[in-house]
Amino acid sequence: MAVLKVIEVLSNSNTSWEDATKKAVMEASKTVKNIKSVYIKDQSAIVKDGEVTEFRVNLKLTFEVK
Repeated sequence: MAVLKVIEVLSNSNTSWEDATKKAVMEASKTVKNIKSVYIKDQSAIVKDGEVTEFRVNLKLTFEVK
């Protein structure tokens, strides 16, 4: 039987929500091993002068505890 743990991670990107998600996984994987999945809990964006300047994600990252 596998034991899984879930942590909440916040990330941002100037490009897209997808890029923010990839950055979160890449950064978390530096210290968290055995990442199995990611669930996007929430998305938001920062708007300046009528343009989206920053994409933000709040995600749940699941990894196996060994």
